[in-house]
Amino acid sequence: MKITGNEIIELGYRPGKWFADALEHINENELNQEEMENYLDQFKDPDPLPLNENPADFIVNITAENESEQDNVEKVTKTMQTLMKTPTLVAGAIMPDACPTGPEGHIPVGGLVVAKNAIHPGFHSADICCSVMLTDFGKTDPKEVLDAAHSITHFGYGGRERGQQMPMSAKLMEEFRGNLFLNEERLISIARSHMGTQGDGNHFLFVGISKNTGNTMMITHHGSRAPGAILYDKGMKVANRFRQILSPETLKENAWIPFDTEEGESYWEALQIIRKWTKENHESIHNATLEKLNVEELDRYWNEHNFVFRDGDLFYHAKGATPLDDKFLPDITGPRLIPLNMAEPVLIVSGATNGRNLGFAPHGAGRNFSRTQHKKSLAHKTIEEVFEEETKGLDIRFFTNDIDISELPSAYKNAQNVRSQIKEFGLCEVLDEVMPYGCIMAGDVQKNAPWKKKKKFRK
Repeated sequence: MKITGNEIIELGYRPGKWFADALEHINENELNQEEMENYLDQFKDPDPLPLNENPADFIVNITAENESEQDNVEKVTKTMQTLMKTPTLVAGAIMPDACPTGPEGHIPVGGLVVAKNAIHPGFHSADICCSVMLTDFGKTDPKEVLDAAHSITHFGYGGRERGQQMPMSAKLMEEFRGNLFLNEERLISIARSHMGTQGDGNHFLFVGISKNTGNTMMITHHGSRAPGAILYDKGMKVANRFRQILSPETLKENAWIPFDTEEGESYWEALQIIRKWTKENHESIHNATLEKLNVEELDRYWNEHNFVFRDGDLFYHAKGATPLDDKFLPDITGPRLIPLNMAEPVLIVSGATNGRNLGFAPHGAGRNFSRTQHKKSLAHKTIEEVFEEETKGLDIRFFTNDIDISELPSAYKNAQNVRSQIKEFGLCEVLDEVMPYGCIMAGDVQKNAPWKKKKKFRK
């Protein structure tokens, strides 16, 4: 009698890619019931992994300087204690810029966790490969650089319109087509339209002067835009399918894809392709600015600070942490970058793995309050008054022409406190500082969002 998939399911097996080959083997060899059950043993789901009763240790590289920071540090520490119960995690750390991002157990910004043989999409979130790139423009006037960059870059929702798009390399498009997670023409079309865009939130284009050389430097900050967000959504769905089998007790947000599976290897490859896309995106803006000014770059380097880094079977998930150890970056081009806020220098740093940092440094200044809380705290002043007070002497621009006070300096932690804690905990060494001249950010994109315009038009 021919065995069907229904009979295997009735024996307690979950349908999978192996079903077809197993059925063929069973029927070709006419296995009896006992032989069939012995053969199917190899396809049994593993016993579910419980949460760790003794969570892995994590290193605390943050101290509270005031009452509001005390509340922040307590929340970050508590969420890390719950997070470290996740069965795959073996080590972790929190940086001086740490702040919670959601309910208890979610990885905080400024958090770093090390997983064994597992990739957790929720730990890099939708803004995969959020990163910074610096180009040295020599003695070019910083205003000229900012003006040229302003005419070239693109902030806000969506991608560039047809006719204004920046080219995406043919080689990169082929890599998209060859990957299990990225091989959709719709996704490739989106990747093409988002090339040369920076999005919104805390992403920026910063121009400043090197403290050491006096040269003008341009720094961009953004991630993988819609292509990365789409990959994240797909990754979370796959991870949660595995979670239901491997560890139902684990929070949905902390689900993982085992690396030693077809899905795990394909997802890791997809992350590397998205990394290349993001680097190419930075380069497109920098190269176009150089070309417009007819200037040659004197130096350039970049690094991610929201990504997954691999060392053997250990996967370092940095939710806002700057990699220092060369083993984490396949294309080392120079030191690393730590931006603080638009009115503070961008730090140029170097460092190595030590007993406190796991090979990473902070990625910025972080927040003690949500955007909404910060806006409420300034409700007694006009937006213009706040802007004037906090950006005096600087050329600060918002792409939408609508000031976003949730991105002004007071929205962030005290930059000097972050710097002092970098030194206190020996996290990295500051080599140079890019002193601020000016900055472009998205602005208040919600004010005239496309869906609001449509709603207004319908009325």
